[in-house]
Amino acid sequence: MEEVIVIGAGLAGSEAAWQIAARGSKVVLYEMRPQKMTPAHQSEFFAELVCSNSLRAVSLHNAVGLLKEEMRQLNSLIVKCALESRIPAGGALAVDRDDFSRRVTESLLKHPLVEVRSEEIVHLPEERPVIIATGPLTSVSLARSLESFTGLGKLYFYDAAAPIVTYESINQDRVFFASRYGKGGEDYLNCPMNREEYELFWSELIRGEPALTKDFEKEIYFEGCMPIEVMAKRGKDTLRYGPLKPVGITVPDSERRPYAVVQLRKDNREGTLYNMVGFQTRLKWPEQKRIFSIIPGLEKAEFVRLGVMHRNIFINSPLLLEATLQMKEHAGIFWAGQITGVEGYVESAAMGLAAGVNAYFYLKGKAPLVFPPETALGALTHYITTADPQNFQPMNINFGLFPPLLYNISKKRRKEVLAKRSLEKLSSFRKKFSLLLA
Repeated sequence: MEEVIVIGAGLAGSEAAWQIAARGSKVVLYEMRPQKMTPAHQSEFFAELVCSNSLRAVSLHNAVGLLKEEMRQLNSLIVKCALESRIPAGGALAVDRDDFSRRVTESLLKHPLVEVRSEEIVHLPEERPVIIATGPLTSVSLARSLESFTGLGKLYFYDAAAPIVTYESINQDRVFFASRYGKGGEDYLNCPMNREEYELFWSELIRGEPALTKDFEKEIYFEGCMPIEVMAKRGKDTLRYGPLKPVGITVPDSERRPYAVVQLRKDNREGTLYNMVGFQTRLKWPEQKRIFSIIPGLEKAEFVRLGVMHRNIFINSPLLLEATLQMKEHAGIFWAGQITGVEGYVESAAMGLAAGVNAYFYLKGKAPLVFPPETALGALTHYITTADPQNFQPMNINFGLFPPLLYNISKKRRKEVLAKRSLEKLSSFRKKFSLLLA
C-alpha cells in the first residue's frame, strides 16, 4: 500500500498525518519520544505544548483567529482537539495542555491508516513522499544530516517557556480576577504593582543571573517570545508597555489603575495551575524563584514548572521551498511546522495541514495546491517561501502578510473585510477542489 512518511509528531506532524489518513492513505509517523526526549518536552504525548497553553485569539478580526477558522473548515485535528479541551481565557483559545495532547495522540493511534513508530530518525529516508516536521527541537543527529542535505548552515533563534505556579499558593489577598477592558469575563488573575513594587522587581530582574547557553552560540531572540529579563533591559518602562501594561485594568472597588500588573492564566481545566503570561525567561531557576516571588501575590508561590530556554532551528525556506512546501530540487520532500520559519502553535499546525494535503496529492500523482494568498494559509506559505533569504526570520500570521485591498476602506473595517475576503476565497478554492478537500 502506498504511504507517506511523516517525521515528528508535534503539532505540524500530527496535523499532517491526520490530513493524509483522513483522505484514505496510509501514514507512517515517526516520533523519537519517549525513547529520546528533548530539553523541553516532558511527556510521550503527541503535539505537546511546551511553552504557553494558549493558541491565541479566536476573533476573525485577528489574523490567527482567522487562520484557526480556515483550518477548522479544512478538518484540522489540532483545532478540533483544542476546541474540545478549551478552558476559559477571555478572547483567547487556551487549552488544558494534557487533555489536548492526549486527544491528539488518541485520535492518531486509533486511526487504522496511521502506523506510529517510536524511534529516532537520524538520516533522511529514501522513500517519497516524506514530510519533515521535527520542529524547533530537531535532534542533533538529524539536524546535522539535514544541514548536509540542504547545503545550508544552521539557522536558529532562542525560545523560552514561562513558569507555572499552583493556584493554592497564590496570596488571594493581593490579587484579583479580571480581563483587560472587561473582555471575555474574569479569566485572568492579576497581580497589581505600585511604583515602588514595580521598580524593585525591575531592578532585581535586570540583575538576575541567566542560565548559560549551550555550544557557545550567539543569542538570537524572536521578538514574539522575548525573555522578560532581556525585554526589561531595554528600559525601565518597557515592561509597562508590554506584558505588564496596566491599561484596561482597574483595581476592584476603586477607580485606581495599577502602576503595572502581572497577569496569570489558567493552565489546566481544573484551575489548579496558572502560568505567568509573557514571562518567558532564561534566568537560572533559583533566580526565577527569588525574583518572581517579589511580585505581589506570589510571595510564597509554588513553582511547578520554571522557565526553560531552548534553541529553535529553522531552515531558509525562501531558498529551499516552493509555496506547496515541497523542496525546489526534491519535489517528494515536504517540510512542515516551525522548522519552516513560522512562529506559533497555530502557524506550525497550519503548515502541517498544507504539507499533509500536498504530500497526499503527490502520492496520488496530482498537482499540489498553492493556497490563495488572500487566505491566512496562503499568506503564510507565501511569506515563508518568498521572503528575503538574506534576512529571513520566523513570522507569526498577521494581516500585514495579506495582499492589500484594491479599494480604500476605513482602518476600523479593514480587518473585517480582509477576513471576509479570505473565507470567501477559501470557499471558492474548496469548491474548485471539492473531491480533494471535502
